[in-house]
Amino acid sequence: MKILKVENLRKTYGEGETEVEALKNATFSINKGEFVSIIGPSGSGKSTLLNLLGGLSNPTSGKVILDDRDIFAMKEKELSVFRRRNIGFIFQAFNLVPELNVEENIMLPILLDNKRPNKRYINELLEMLNLSERKYHLPSQLSGGQQQRVAIGRALATRPAIILADEPTGNLDTKNSNDVINLLKLSVSKYNQTLIMITHNENLASLGDRVFNVEDGIVSELGGEKI
Repeated sequence: MKILKVENLRKTYGEGETEVEALKNATFSINKGEFVSIIGPSGSGKSTLLNLLGGLSNPTSGKVILDDRDIFAMKEKELSVFRRRNIGFIFQAFNLVPELNVEENIMLPILLDNKRPNKRYINELLEMLNLSERKYHLPSQLSGGQQQRVAIGRALATRPAIILADEPTGNLDTKNSNDVINLLKLSVSKYNQTLIMITHNENLASLGDRVFNVEDGIVSELGGEKI
């Protein structure tokens, strides 16, 4: 089952002589439950692609269809709600709220949606992330690896259709990087999540079911044709 379809997606910045084509007519699809890695040099268009897939910026042209919804056909408020309920974001900077404890940070997207958290599911997440004994700790009381696990929990809290991770191990050492990737793979299998992850680490990228390369705005699948 296709969870994501990208059709002729294009993004340009500037005009005339200063125009930069950051993404060039990308077309591909991703199945539900897949783990897709995205690699490529700095400035190649990886983050531009991820921001478009998450509806964080608008394309110059093309479509992103997520869970059978054309996200750029939505009005801004509708897209904001759809994004909060259907897309989990994990960034290199953990972006935790310093005044909230671990449990509160994880539940934040649900509370922002004026919904009541399923405490059983939240406790299950805390246990899976090995954070049960840290649930009342503030971010300042956690290691970098623990903070990134909280960010993963927050991304999973709403049971999103897809998780977008931009360099989620960029601030971590090798052991914590491997732990984070293993947790993400576990969430993909346990909750039938779909994961798209940007990484500079080719060893981590190779753990994905598929690997996309972005270079000069062109998206290609390693082992396949340009897409």
